Amino acid sequence: MSAAAELPKQYDPRAAQERWYPFWLEQGYFQADPASSKPPYVIVIPPPNVTGALHLGHALNNTIQDILIRWRRAQGYDALWLPGTDHAGIATQAVVEKRLFQEEKKTRHDLGRDELVRRIWAWKEEYEARILNQLQRMGCSCDWSRTRFTLDEQCARAVRVAFFRLFEAGLIYRGKRLVNWDTHLQTAVADDEITYSEVQSSIWTIAYPLADDPTTRLQVATTRPETMLGDTAVAVHPEDERYRHLIGRSVRLPLLGRTIPIIADGLLVDPSFGTGVVKVTPAHDPNDYQTGLRHNLPMINLLNPDGTSNTQAGPYAGLPWAEVRKRVVADLEAQGLLVAVQPHLNRVGFSDRSATPIEPYLSDQWFVAMSDLAQRAMDAVTSGQVRFHPERYAKSYLDWLGEKRDWCISRQLWWGHRIPIWTCDQPDVTEEELRAAFGERSNLRWHQGEDGRWLICALEDLSPDALPGRTLTQDPDVLDTWFSSALWPHSTLGWPEATEDLKKYYPTSVLSTARDIITLWVARMVMFGQFNLNEVPFRDVYIHPVIQDGQGRRMSKSLGNGIDPVDVIELYGADALRFTLASSATETQDLRMPVEQVQLPDGRKVNTSERFEQGRTFPNKFWNAARFALMNLEGHQALEYDRASLPVEDRWILSLLARASRTITADLEAFRFAEMAKTTRDFIWGDFCDWYLELVKGRLRNPETRPTAQRVLAGVLDQLCRLIQPMMPFVAEQVWQALGNLAPERSWGGPTTRAAASVCVAPWPEWTEEAIDPAAEAVVERWREVIRTLRHLRSEREVPEAAKIAPVLIASASVAVDLERGRSLIAALTNASDVMIVTPDSPHAVKPKEAAVAVLAEIEVVLPLEGLIDREAERQRQLKTLADLDKQLQAIRAKLNNAGFVERAPANVVQAQRDREAELLARKAAVEALLK
Repeated sequence: MSAAAELPKQYDPRAAQERWYPFWLEQGYFQADPASSKPPYVIVIPPPNVTGALHLGHALNNTIQDILIRWRRAQGYDALWLPGTDHAGIATQAVVEKRLFQEEKKTRHDLGRDELVRRIWAWKEEYEARILNQLQRMGCSCDWSRTRFTLDEQCARAVRVAFFRLFEAGLIYRGKRLVNWDTHLQTAVADDEITYSEVQSSIWTIAYPLADDPTTRLQVATTRPETMLGDTAVAVHPEDERYRHLIGRSVRLPLLGRTIPIIADGLLVDPSFGTGVVKVTPAHDPNDYQTGLRHNLPMINLLNPDGTSNTQAGPYAGLPWAEVRKRVVADLEAQGLLVAVQPHLNRVGFSDRSATPIEPYLSDQWFVAMSDLAQRAMDAVTSGQVRFHPERYAKSYLDWLGEKRDWCISRQLWWGHRIPIWTCDQPDVTEEELRAAFGERSNLRWHQGEDGRWLICALEDLSPDALPGRTLTQDPDVLDTWFSSALWPHSTLGWPEATEDLKKYYPTSVLSTARDIITLWVARMVMFGQFNLNEVPFRDVYIHPVIQDGQGRRMSKSLGNGIDPVDVIELYGADALRFTLASSATETQDLRMPVEQVQLPDGRKVNTSERFEQGRTFPNKFWNAARFALMNLEGHQALEYDRASLPVEDRWILSLLARASRTITADLEAFRFAEMAKTTRDFIWGDFCDWYLELVKGRLRNPETRPTAQRVLAGVLDQLCRLIQPMMPFVAEQVWQALGNLAPERSWGGPTTRAAASVCVAPWPEWTEEAIDPAAEAVVERWREVIRTLRHLRSEREVPEAAKIAPVLIASASVAVDLERGRSLIAALTNASDVMIVTPDSPHAVKPKEAAVAVLAEIEVVLPLEGLIDREAERQRQLKTLADLDKQLQAIRAKLNNAGFVERAPANVVQAQRDREAELLARKAAVEALLK
């Protein structure tokens, strides 16, 4: 059986995936080598959270990264795509705790810290394996030998050292600050981990009596009446004439009777809004907190960590926060202090992980001082050291860093990197004791916190009795997940050790990610890369679009509109998934993908999109074209050929191939993935499949012309496999291997070379300027124009398919020469009995009375239709054509008669309009002659 005959009629993506991915791994094609002399090209994967399986957004991002890595590997780089996963502290602990309660009706406190962490590790092992398997099924060419996890020993060491150095530099401190608090998970959360929703609520107007004149009352409007229990002032605008005389006096706090001052604050109060009097609750509102700092106000925290009120709430202590509101409102009304209640749509923040309302909460937390770190990270972008693609996303990065707000890095969780700080249980410990016990140890630093206690930071764990006569306790909190993620580009390469990987592969080349973590992750990686290594972590940041369903909603489990990439692979294959996603990666911010449900062979119903069905047709089209080519390559001989001596259609396809290769390379350089995919598809589907294979069929059947046709065909197919392998690696490999069996040595216009063992390691196509052949392109384009026109005329006139007609092509002498070279091809591809090519002055240029005529720029196409044409219908068609030409001429003449256009437009633009006018006039004259 021949090698070509071994190719099945239909492309089987499952068979290709199961065959070639293990082959690539066995051959070690994806492993980087720091000892190699090749220049590095590095991407560290944005580590997926081990909370569950990958979604379609992950598939898009990993497709983009794999395209870049495979392309650069083919270009001769030592390409490293480093994989890994993130422990995702709050998210993973939340899902495990939820399952624990659902299945066992237990909380983490029932299990204890050690047992809960053990269970989370078991969860991690299960879902990490699932995630890595998904990436492999997609064909991702990661260096799996370097797989990292943000809690593994190497990354944990990096976290410890980074924390120690920041602490030593005075950039980490502990203080009581207002933070976002998740009362369900009982931990601080970041601003970026909050989602906001409009909730129907009310505005309550409350009367605050003056302390020295209870009959005079200030009216205060609030959307959170329960927080009034923590009020430490009321504020008015300093220029508000209504209240200027009251500034400095006091009011009596309703319900609790506490006396609080009336202050003036132009930043907090807008005198035109509401009553112009604002209650100030520094411990329960971010704006009030800043006001409290400005005026040195007391800060009264009313909450317990679980969301119940504490003893500061007086008679409301111990009640859930929602119940406190009900009782406060009822008591105010009973005392005649509730002035009004109005409906109000309130914007409420919810925890992204627990879906419970966020409470501003005064709490002791650990922070990183951001001012200097943020400024340096901003400079990295404004100076061009780090570039965003698209550029507009740099604004999000710079705006957020420009706020320079200190970063709360502590989380009250059990899953994560434990904060490496120890404190002494006894408050009277002295620095002399610390010096006597620890001396000048380089792995240990201490300083006093805001509460006066000594904070001891150590690179290695300290035992409780490390300080003689005292008891040391490690801080119970863990670090924010984004702290370890911020180290990812260098912790994964071995930092803080000076490893060979770190020396060669840092800084990395590109980061591909989503816009919603520009602040959470991208900015912090730049800050920590600069702080730890004095170098930015990557040069380019590509922000891919966010996938939405057809209605513009984000895909999610709760909405049931998510698409599992594995289901798409099952239905259409990995190549179809990758091609569709690459084609969709435009510069738009959001990508809409209509979702529909289908049934798998095993009976399961899954979500997919018609776009993947459309994407499936392209690898199949390439497969069918390749199969035809391979079936015609038996007996192929690898001989070098002179491009200039090739038939014009061969020079044409090689010229277009060179152009397509250059365009695809330029698109990849500029992160234009959708354009790259379109150029690839247009060339393969249009120029190669629909035209070149048709043009070359006759030569492949002729023993005399067959060898040259085979050599060019094998060379073109070789290059196409190389061009598509970053995007569609499995079909590329399947064809590459079959091509290697038939033509192990081949040429595409240069020296004959032996093909690589795999398309994965085959060099990327490179073309010189000499490969571009405008003359050949012009000739074949004339052929194609004539063929398309004749096909259209036959279809429009409903000529029977079996009817053999001899069309006449009327053209100038020079154009006629080009047409003559393709006469047999034109005839074959239009089902013509013959083609007559004549000049306008030839006696054969007479048009039959019954004929269909099309007037092109340089050619008149005449299709004799004696006995096959409705003359009146043809006359009406030509009249319609004449009207259309007049309309086009009118538009062009309006421009040319406009003095402003002629004077101001570039000369080449004006000349193009005049050339177009001349062309249309020639076509109009031909149509008028035909009508006569």
